[in-house]
Amino acid sequence: MVKGKLSDRQQRMLSFIRRFTADNGYPPSIREIGKAVGISSTSVVNYNLNRLVEEGLLDRDQNVSRGLRLVESLTGMREGRQDVISIPLVGRIFASEPVPLPGTDSALFGADEAIQITGDLLSATDGLFALEVKGQSMIDAMIDEGDIVVMKREPEWRNGDMVAVWLKDREETTLKRIYREQGRVRLQPANPTMEPIYVESPEEVEVQGKVMLVVRQLS
Repeated sequence: MVKGKLSDRQQRMLSFIRRFTADNGYPPSIREIGKAVGISSTSVVNYNLNRLVEEGLLDRDQNVSRGLRLVESLTGMREGRQDVISIPLVGRIFASEPVPLPGTDSALFGADEAIQITGDLLSATDGLFALEVKGQSMIDAMIDEGDIVVMKREPEWRNGDMVAVWLKDREETTLKRIYREQGRVRLQPANPTMEPIYVESPEEVEVQGKVMLVVRQLS
């Protein structure tokens, strides 16, 4: 196959991964991709996913469940793609231990700073904002320092959602997966070297947004 030319099957796989990730906040499994595009063989799905990796459209970690991530350069948008939307880049979120936010009078980014992505990557475009990631507590979720997370303002959440959390009693913020369990809240990093954070009083946890998309900062 000529590099740069995707088959119809590969285009449908890429579109499904985009939609699924936008709707759920995490990528689909191999079997979910196969079912969506009518492929019963996981090896055939794997082959086509590897082609998407070779084309620079997808990142893949073979050692992580659902280890897929769409690759969108902040500056290398492909020519001919339409419906580009601008999302305000409003600050940083710490994928580490919870970190105090700077004062509101010290803006991290200019008021007019934004990232641009194509609208087909997201199922909805209302209430979106972007944050630059600092730290590596979500590295196994394929979110590294310097990446950009596109967030949707959404106070409601389900177990396993990746969210920006404001801890009221500490006046600190962090990016983690969130779970309700045994009357408390667990904030789970995606890094085996880091321990989960337990919040005994759920009312101290304020979810400010849910991750809808990760934009990789290409070097």
